[in-house]
Amino acid sequence: MAPSSSSAVTLRINGETHTLTVDHRTTLLDALRERLDMTGSKKGCDHGQCGACTVLLDGRRTVSCLQLAVAAEGREITTIEGVADGEQLHPVQQAFLERDGYQCGYCTPGQICSAVAMLAEHEAGWPSAVTGDVRPEAAPPPLSDEEIRERMSGNLCRCGAYVSIVRAVSQAAGTETKAANASGVEARDTEARV
Repeated sequence: MAPSSSSAVTLRINGETHTLTVDHRTTLLDALRERLDMTGSKKGCDHGQCGACTVLLDGRRTVSCLQLAVAAEGREITTIEGVADGEQLHPVQQAFLERDGYQCGYCTPGQICSAVAMLAEHEAGWPSAVTGDVRPEAAPPPLSDEEIRERMSGNLCRCGAYVSIVRAVSQAAGTETKAANASGVEARDTEARV
């Protein structure tokens, strides 16, 4: 008798439990979008290179197009639909709105999920490739624009909204400088006049 090519899995997504039967090859992204109608996570490259499908798995960011649904069983999954607290937007979501951290919006769910996890990683003291002092006893580095760009580099934006994304993440982290704030206001004022 040939082994079964599908299994019943129980996925805990955004605080709710979902049980479904999936082919062993079904990705978490396909299970979310096609089986559970959670279409916030987007299918961009389907190769784990663009970050449009980023979700949180036990609080850590992962590209759901490379994560098998059966391997996510027993783990806490948070999608863009579960980032807000009811009607109260997450600070990252609010900052993306206020700082125009999106254009077409296709990559925005993945960008926001990635930023939420990235801020937690930074707060926990995880270094990045541009962190100067990586000793464990060193305090987390200042969350400069360079740090944000490096830490968010796994998420691509085809519209090129990177400047606004960095400002949004900086605002959500509470590290936005007055100069950056002022330049953002000036840029919006200039755009409004054009």
